[in-house]
Amino acid sequence: MNESPPQIFALGASRPFGERIAAALGLSLACHEERSFEDGEHKSRPLENVRGRDVYVVHSLYGDAEQSPNDKLVRLLFFIGALRDASARRITAVLPYLAYARKDRKTKSRDPVTTKYVASLLEAAGADAAIGFDVHNLQAFQNAFRIPTDHLSARGLFVDHFAGLPGAGDTVVMSPDAGGAKRAGAFRDALGARLGKDLPLVFMEKTRSAGVVAGESVVGDVAGAAVVILDDLISTGTTMARAARACRARGARAVYAAATHGLFVEGAVEAIADPALSSVVIADSVPPHRIEGTPARDKVIVLDAAPLFAEALRRLHSGGSVVELMGDQGKAGAI
Repeated sequence: MNESPPQIFALGASRPFGERIAAALGLSLACHEERSFEDGEHKSRPLENVRGRDVYVVHSLYGDAEQSPNDKLVRLLFFIGALRDASARRITAVLPYLAYARKDRKTKSRDPVTTKYVASLLEAAGADAAIGFDVHNLQAFQNAFRIPTDHLSARGLFVDHFAGLPGAGDTVVMSPDAGGAKRAGAFRDALGARLGKDLPLVFMEKTRSAGVVAGESVVGDVAGAAVVILDDLISTGTTMARAARACRARGARAVYAAATHGLFVEGAVEAIADPALSSVVIADSVPPHRIEGTPARDKVIVLDAAPLFAEALRRLHSGGSVVELMGDQGKAGAI
């Protein structure tokens, strides 16, 4: 157990998220400097003594108008290196959104496995541990790192939200593809436990070839139900819109899309605006900056994940269990 409180840094656009984590712990963010130079190079450094301290660096690696995922990754690596050189005792990379996590295996000859490469870079820079949040493939995330990892999930946040909707007892949970069945099943179990009811789990047929997604079949009954389509992220939103239309055609009374990370790249505004979707629920690991000022933004509900991260950091710093925290998600009264 550490006697000194943790030092929490938050880089760039992740500062508001980091501030909420720190506030939930009764702390202020540690001070640091970030500077950009005319030629595009940059530097960052802690402005507080970190020698012998337990340090957490919050940085969500999504692209925005100011910095690409590459820019943010390099800044994180350099800052971790500066902390290591300044003799921090333990450095944990806190990654609300982990870039390059979708390429976690070889699907074609000589494919890169970028999840593994990012892990190697973080380790080489000096990270002692990493915290992920609903990464695309949990097993790949765990296997990519040689340093300790912890994994948080937005499942409890979604349970809290959907359990409070009218007619929640008639909910059907859908996985938009076979690969997400385990994730959707865990959410179905947690929501059902909260409601005291066994909820159905249905599936959407989905095939992908050369980036083109196809498939319209729904495996399971959705007639008269409120359907929650659960995935780890929304990119263009076309998968969610396609699944929503298929559910409506089969008699669903409402269809909600839920995903931890809302990337909302080109095409998402039109997909979210599809009348088949009642609403889209995301966590704030990636702010919905690409759809701000559009009608689609009115359909998006953003859930605050900072208290979950704060509790995880509190437990890690004091020797508590993150596994138990995740096991409690979905139970009444859970954090």
